[in-house]
Amino acid sequence: MSNLKKDIENRADVSHLVRSFYSKVRKHETLGPIFNQIIDDWDTHLERLTDFWEMVILNTGPGAGKFNPVPVHKEVDNFTGNRIQQAHFGNWLELWFNTLETSFEGKNTDFAKEHARRMAHILFFRIMERRTSKV
Repeated sequence: MSNLKKDIENRADVSHLVRSFYSKVRKHETLGPIFNQIIDDWDTHLERLTDFWEMVILNTGPGAGKFNPVPVHKEVDNFTGNRIQQAHFGNWLELWFNTLETSFEGKNTDFAKEHARRMAHILFFRIMERRTSKV
C-alpha cells in the first residue's frame, strides 16, 4: 500500500467515503436529478448510509438488521416512472469505485467494491422483476 492511501478501518473512514461519494452523485448529470428529487434531508440520509456501509464493510455499527435496500429501490423506480436502467447502476458503480480508489486501498476497500457490484446486480434484477410482475 502507498503512504497516501489506507484501508477502510472505522466509522470515520466510512463516513468520509459515503459523504465524498454522494457529493459526486448529487452533481452527476444522470444520477443527481434522481437523488436530489427524492432525498430532502441529506444529513439524515448520509448518516443512514454510513450506518449501512459500516455494517457491510466493517460488520460493526448500528445498522445490523435495519436495512433492506430492495423495497426502497423499487419505490425509486416507481417514482421515476420505471425509468431506472442498468446504465444508472453502471454510473453509480463507476462513481463508487472512483471514490474508493481516490482515498483507500486494501482488503476492506476491495470488499466494498465487490459488495457494491453484487448489490447493483441484485437491485437491478429485483426492479426488473417487479416491472414484469405488474404486467
